[in-house]
Amino acid sequence: MPADLLPSPSATHVGEDGQTPVVLGVTCSVTGRQWHWRAGSQASQTDRMGMAIAQQADLPEIVGRMLALRGVPPEQVATYLSPTLRALMPNPSVMVEMETAACRLATAIRNGETVGLFGDYDVDGACSTALLATFLQEQGCTVLTHIPDRMTEGYGPNTPAIAAMQDNGASLIVCLDCGTAAVEVLEHASLRSDVIILDHHQVQGPLPQVVATVNPNRPDCPSRLHGLCAAAVTFMTLVATRRALDEAGWFASRPKPDLMECLDLVALATVCDVMPLSGLNRAFVTQGLTIMARRQRVGLAALLEVAGARNPLSAFTCGFGVGPRINAGGRIADSGLGLRLLLCTNPAEARVLAERLNSVNHSRQGVESGILDRAMELAAAQRAQGHAVLVLSGRDWHPGVVGIVAGRIKEKFNRPVLVGAELDDGSVKGSARSVPGQDLGGAIIAARQAGLLSTGGGHAMAAGFGLPATGLAALQEFLDRHLATAANLPDAVDLTIDAVVNVAAADVALAEDMNRLAPFGTGNDEPLIALPRVRVAYAERIGSERNTLRLTLEGEGRGPRLKALVFRANESPLAPVLEDRDAPPLHLAGWLRAESWNGRTSATFFIRDVAIAQ
Repeated sequence: MPADLLPSPSATHVGEDGQTPVVLGVTCSVTGRQWHWRAGSQASQTDRMGMAIAQQADLPEIVGRMLALRGVPPEQVATYLSPTLRALMPNPSVMVEMETAACRLATAIRNGETVGLFGDYDVDGACSTALLATFLQEQGCTVLTHIPDRMTEGYGPNTPAIAAMQDNGASLIVCLDCGTAAVEVLEHASLRSDVIILDHHQVQGPLPQVVATVNPNRPDCPSRLHGLCAAAVTFMTLVATRRALDEAGWFASRPKPDLMECLDLVALATVCDVMPLSGLNRAFVTQGLTIMARRQRVGLAALLEVAGARNPLSAFTCGFGVGPRINAGGRIADSGLGLRLLLCTNPAEARVLAERLNSVNHSRQGVESGILDRAMELAAAQRAQGHAVLVLSGRDWHPGVVGIVAGRIKEKFNRPVLVGAELDDGSVKGSARSVPGQDLGGAIIAARQAGLLSTGGGHAMAAGFGLPATGLAALQEFLDRHLATAANLPDAVDLTIDAVVNVAAADVALAEDMNRLAPFGTGNDEPLIALPRVRVAYAERIGSERNTLRLTLEGEGRGPRLKALVFRANESPLAPVLEDRDAPPLHLAGWLRAESWNGRTSATFFIRDVAIAQ
C-alpha cells in the first residue's frame, strides 16, 4: 500500500484513554473532537486481512482494507459488493401472518374488491402506499387511499377516515407504516371490513385483533428482519401475494407483474427511514437505485429533475434530495402530495406536483430556521443543567418541522432530544430523535405506559409523542431516569477515520474505489478520510444564501489541487478557520466523492471536520 494512502495507525499520539491511537495527533479539533483510527489497536491484523481480501477478490488494496475494517469476511465480499435479492432475500413467509395477509389480498384481487389504503404521512408511508396501490390497480381492484393530515388527524389510523373508505365500498382496509398500536380504531373498523396491517414500528402492547399484522418487530415474529422499513415489508407482501395468485392460476391469461420495478420506492423509503444498510437492505437500495436511475416512474423522475439530481444516483440523493421534498407536504402542507406524485403517470401533471413540493420544501426550510435558534438556546441551557434527555417546546413552533429541529439539536449536543409544539388546546405534539445506544422509542413507550403521554411510539432512533403541556417536566424527569447513561455522553462525537490520504492521491480513481462500498448510511458508514497538512488556495461562498463554502485545496508539496465543499457554512465553526488566509496548515477530515458534470468526472472532498496541524 502506498505510504501516501494508508500510514500505519501505530501513531505515537493516543487519546484521552491513554490507549487508543489518534489520527495525525488530533486530540481536539476545531469542533472539539478526537480523530480515532477505525482499526483501533487491531491495525496490523486489519492490514493483513485487507491484503488477503484484496488478493482473493482482485480488488484495490484500499478497498480490501475498507472491507476488513467493516468486518466483512472474505467469503462474503462478493455479496457485500454486489448484493442481490436472490442471495439475500428470505421467503416472505418467515414473517408471522404473511401468508394470511397475502391470501386475503389475493382474494381481494380475484374478486375485484375495493380496497382502502391508509398510509403514514412520511416517505416510508407514501412509498408503501404507492407500492400496494399500483399493484392492486394493475390487477383490477378499485383502490381508495388516505394519508392523514399531520395537524388535524395526527399519526395513525382514525375512525372517520377509515369509515369514509368503508362508506365508499372498501371491503378490505390495509394500514401501511402504521396501525400496530391502533387497537381500538382497527378493531372497530373490523366490524365492517377486513383489516390488514403492514408495519414495522415497535409493539406497545396487545396487537389489534384483525385479519393479519405483518410486522417484523412484533415479539412473536422469528424472521429477524427487524431493520426493514414498511415499504420493504410491503414489497415482500407483494412477492407473497403474487405467489398466491400464481398458484391460483391468476396469471394464466394475464402478464405477471415485474416486482423488481418496484425497488426504486423500496430504496427511497429504506434510506429516508434511516434503516441499517446491511444485509437485505443493501440489496434493496443497491438494486433500487439502479431502477430509480432509469427514471421510468413519472412522478419520481419529475422530482429528481426538480431536485437537480444527476446520475449516478446514491443514498445521498434519496436522503437529502428526494426525501425532504416528499416529506415537506406532510410537514406543512397537503399530506397527500407525495403519494399523488408517486402515483402520477402524466408528465405534465407530475412536473406541477414536483415543483409544488419543491416550493413547499423551501417554505419548510424557512419555518425550520425560525425555530432552530431558540431551540438551540433552550437545549444549551438544559445541557448545562445536566439533563440526559433534552425536552424542548415552543408556543409558536410548527408541529410539521419539530422532527427536523430535533435532529439538528441531536447532532449538536449528542443527546436524545424531544421537540414539541405547544398547541391552542394546551397540549404538546412533537417528535423525538436519539443517538446510538439510547433506545428512545422504548423510553417513549414506557412513558406512555406510565401515563405520562397521551400518545407515543416509534423506533429506537425516532419517535413521536403527545401530552398536556403541564406534563413536560414530569416527562423529562422520567426520561432522564430511563436513559440516565445519556448524561455521560460527550458533547461532540469523536470521528472514526478510515485512511489518511495526501491531497495528490485524493483523485477520481480513489473516490471511485471508495464508492465500491456504497450504498452508505446507517450500518455502513461512508469511508471518512483525513487529509494532512493542507492549505486553502482559494475560498468563496456560493449559493443563493451564500451558505456553501467552496474551496481549492493544495498539499504542502503543491502538486494537484482538490475541490472541497462545506455546507451550512453560515453556522459552521469550520468556515472561519478555512477562510482565514493566514491560517497555519490544516488537517481535514471528510468524504471523497467522484462527481460527474457535462461528461467530466472530478473528485470533490466534503469537509466534516478541521484541526490545526501541529
